[in-house]
Amino acid sequence: AGAETVKRAVQLDVAGRFQESLVCYQEGIDLLLQVVKATTDEVKKHHYRQKISEYVTRAERIKKHVEKEKQDGKYHKQIRIEENATGFGYEKLFQEYLSEIVSEVWVEDPYIRQVHQASRYLLYNFLRFCEMLVKGPCKVKTIHLLTSYDEGSGRNQQMTALEEIKQSLSNYGVTLNIDFSSSIHDREIRFNNGWMIKIGRGLDYFKKPQGRFSIGYCDFDLRPCHETTVDVFHTKHTKKM
Repeated sequence: AGAETVKRAVQLDVAGRFQESLVCYQEGIDLLLQVVKATTDEVKKHHYRQKISEYVTRAERIKKHVEKEKQDGKYHKQIRIEENATGFGYEKLFQEYLSEIVSEVWVEDPYIRQVHQASRYLLYNFLRFCEMLVKGPCKVKTIHLLTSYDEGSGRNQQMTALEEIKQSLSNYGVTLNIDFSSSIHDREIRFNNGWMIKIGRGLDYFKKPQGRFSIGYCDFDLRPCHETTVDVFHTKHTKKM
């Protein structure tokens, strides 16, 4: 498993996907260290230690490179989610950027409202996103939401649902600030540690489940996705609404 993980790290490294590569290097190194502890053959131990030293050196270089890009405001990572792909639940997508210092989050998405097409409920997607933030490891205290009003009779349901989410979050010590704009069209999520994530479809990149009792209905990691692109940036200062 350790060999396969560092092999993947090298592939990502060569492809210029440094942040993902760094994660794989770290995981692979940890696995190889476990192998060294369990190995009694001194020749094999020496071989593993040499390889680990090489991977540690490369991981440190990548780490410095990523940090420099972040400091220069040049960091950019792109993730392409293919049609029907799985394994892209909110935790998997965002957890890497939710460090313990994250206390404030900005969400700009014009469609955090009830949408009748295909019976999808984007308000539930936003609720799932909030649940992820509450679970940590970050210590989120404030969430800012900028969205648009639902049209027609759906507005009352939208307002009721958002107020319910707001009240529920307050039970966990989290304040939800809600603003509306009729001209908003961008979709982006920002954390106050400098990370900014832009998703082509916003939070609504999951397909409708086949049924209420089908795999993927509750666990978004198992839910097929629509094709979309995720762009991740790091900036020194995140703008505020």
